[in-house]
Formats: sequence, C-alpha cells, structure tokens
Amino acid sequence: MFTTLDNAAVFPITGMQIMLNILVAVICGFGISLLYRHTYRGPGYSITFVNTIVLLTMITALVIMTIGSNVARAFGLVGAMSIIRFRTAVKDTQDIVYIFFGLAVGMAAGGGYYNIAFMGTACVGVVIYLTSLATGVALHKEEYLLQVSYETNGDGVPSYVGLLRRYCRSHHVINTRSVGEDGGRLEVAYYVKLRDKAAGDRFVRELRQAEGVRNVSLYFDEEQF
Repeated sequence: MFTTLDNAAVFPITGMQIMLNILVAVICGFGISLLYRHTYRGPGYSITFVNTIVLLTMITALVIMTIGSNVARAFGLVGAMSIIRFRTAVKDTQDIVYIFFGLAVGMAAGGGYYNIAFMGTACVGVVIYLTSLATGVALHKEEYLLQVSYETNGDGVPSYVGLLRRYCRSHHVINTRSVGEDGGRLEVAYYVKLRDKAAGDRFVRELRQAEGVRNVSLYFDEEQF
C-alpha cells in the first residue's frame, strides 16, 4: 500500500496490480498499433509512430497509477510535463486520433478498468476498421493528375501513349498548352486511373525514359512522384 506523506490521500495498489495494469496497457497498445498498420493510407507511414503507440499506452497507465487519487500529485505531474516541447508536426489527423486512442486506453488500464480498456479497444477498433474499408473503396474511385511535357514530333502519336494504355485503366486529356519559346514543346495534363497504385513509381520512371519526354509529374492526395 502506498500512502502520501501527509496522509491526505491513500492509493492502495499491489505489485501484482501494477504488473497487471501494465500488461493490459501493452496488450491494448499492440492491438491499436496493429490496427494502425492495417488501416493507415496516408503518405507518411512511420514505423516509429507505430511503436510509439504501444509505449504511449503503457506510459499513460504508469502516470495514472502514479497520480492515484492525489490531486496535488496530479498538478505536480502536469507542471513537470509542461516543460516538454514536442517539435514534430503531426501530418495526418488520423495520427492524432490514434494518439488520443492510446491515451484513453492507457488511462483505463492504469485505473484498473480492464473491461473498459479491452471493450473500448475492440469497439473503437471495429469502427476505425470499417471506416477505413469505406475510405479504401472511395480511394479506388479517385483519379491521379498526370502532367507530361514532351517535344512534339509533327502529327505523330506521342511515344509515351503506349505506357498510358499499359499502366492506366482509363485516361483523358484535361488540358494542353505550349511551353518554351519556340513552341516546340507541349505540356499535357491527364486524369488517369492506375491499374495498380503500387506501380506509380515505375510508371513515372518509364514515362521519363520515353523518347521526347522532358518532364513528368503524377499527383494524388497531395503526393508527387
């Protein structure tokens, strides 16, 4: 049993309870991190952030156990942690959701509310997974913006058109303009749907190697290949 120096508050907790609280936090944290790995669809996936979710859940449980029912200790911890400055920008709002998810589960585990920790992880996880499936279906309907700048060769078909047919399910021109002082170069913008999103890098590389092509840009969800 742990007792404050002034006996103003008592926070009874055994070593077994401490280990059990931490174990529940770690299990739930791993569950959250696995969910993040399978549902994240943004451009900035970080394995470090995945591991941080587990540590965040466990550390939050430790903080809750340390505070207990002592209000003075809670204010002391808030003051101590206020000196920490986080300079890493969160690029995706989904990451913020997972941070709060880990904090909430860690608080439940640290307080000994195992049912809340496990059921909360399961229920919120199912909702996140279902929404990610819906988002995935929507992403398949999205189109890329492709910009190709190439040297004209008279009235002939551009050399890269064959690559468009090979890598894209569909493509249609949305804009064409002449660039360069002599007007001998055209910049064409397309909306394209790739057959395989993972092949986007290879598609761009082969386009850049095509005869007459000078510049290629492929945009999607604020990304550029």
